[in-house]
Amino acid sequence: MNHDELNHWAKRAADWAREYHAGLRERPVRPRVTPGAVAAQLPSAAPEQAEPMERIFTDFEAIVPGATTHWQHPRFFAYFPANASPASMLAEQLANAMAGQGMLWQTAPAATEIEGVMIRWLLSALGLPGTWTGTIHDSATTATLSAVLAMREAALDWQGNAAGLSGQRRLRLYASAETHSSVDKAVRIAGIGQENLVKVATGAGHGMDPQALDAAIRSDIGAGFLPVGVVLCVGGTGIGACDPVGACVDVAKAHGLPVHVDAAWAGSAMICPEFRSLWSGIEGADSVVFNPHKWLGAQFDCAVQVLADPADQLRTLTMKPDYLKTLGQAQVTDYNDWTVPLGRRFRALKLWFTLRAYGLEGLRERIRNHVAWARELSEAVAALPGFEIVTGPALSLFTFRYRSDAETEALLRRINDDGRVYLTQTRHAGRFVIRVSVGQFDCTREDVMTVEEVLRDLVGGEA
Repeated sequence: MNHDELNHWAKRAADWAREYHAGLRERPVRPRVTPGAVAAQLPSAAPEQAEPMERIFTDFEAIVPGATTHWQHPRFFAYFPANASPASMLAEQLANAMAGQGMLWQTAPAATEIEGVMIRWLLSALGLPGTWTGTIHDSATTATLSAVLAMREAALDWQGNAAGLSGQRRLRLYASAETHSSVDKAVRIAGIGQENLVKVATGAGHGMDPQALDAAIRSDIGAGFLPVGVVLCVGGTGIGACDPVGACVDVAKAHGLPVHVDAAWAGSAMICPEFRSLWSGIEGADSVVFNPHKWLGAQFDCAVQVLADPADQLRTLTMKPDYLKTLGQAQVTDYNDWTVPLGRRFRALKLWFTLRAYGLEGLRERIRNHVAWARELSEAVAALPGFEIVTGPALSLFTFRYRSDAETEALLRRINDDGRVYLTQTRHAGRFVIRVSVGQFDCTREDVMTVEEVLRDLVGGEA
């Protein structure tokens, strides 16, 4: 295949994409396939000779769409969304065509400088201090790992990277039970260890109890342990829980500890000033991560980490062998120094396109609609016989159950087998509950209220 053929097939792919999105509502959100069914349709080895693109594209159409979970389906209410606005898709096509590797300023001047400007745009849009800065990672997991590594090194007086952790005091990191599993992964990779991630008790609002945080830190200091930092959540994955950021930051700072805030989902909603009370006190944090690919329409992957001062993270992660130095340009920004991978995609382009194509007010309208529709749906579900709202809407996320754990789990299986909507589960206070997360870029009120329709159809006269 050459570039002339690419021109033809790229247009064919664009036509296919338009038809795919236009027909998503007619597809089940989750495919009706069994494990191994896709692999069984593929040859056991790669072809020795080139095959015509017509045959390759035909196989794609026959095998892939019918075995895909359709994350862009307007009735995808599972997990959190991984959105892809049309403007973002276009930007990704252009980034893919240029196929740059943005590890250094000199390898990607436009990508580097547009990234810096996008960070400044987002800081302003979220109401965060203009003195902060930041970078774009692949996911919140990488951003949180980067922050935790920096916490570890600062606590160890920069000896962890050089000498390793053997012989060091036992390190401790603090987070609430509602914090995402990426924090657990970070302590494992950072060498802190799962047993040293202290899950602090939560209060009545499901957020971290500041007094319990203070007590845990004091207890560990008394036991000779070395606290390294605190990770807070705003919009936890399970039920959308939010830690009381300001009060917890005050406790952490009283002990000289840095704070990282995981707002991967809910952070995007802070472009709406009326929601910022959910992270009141955020200006006292040291690091915050949010994912524009979850709720701002920027195609996955796109996680933004903003920092009050990047010095510790840069000192922890920067490596500059001779072959990575930009000769004669000592003051340039090389964003690989801010994160774990050396290689970097041109992620800023899709932010640039998306923010311009829809505008902040257009994006705010979408988020406000999602929040309002989720609230309306929760009220409708609460009115159904046998149903209980377990946790009310946190922005556009709520949970419910149907009579018992066993019946709730059985109902979830029926919902997803039905195919009209896709929901997922969690456990809260020991009970099996079903999550509804509204946020798909193109969903409508009618799509959201389809959840109520499906529940009515499936339970019928059972109640």
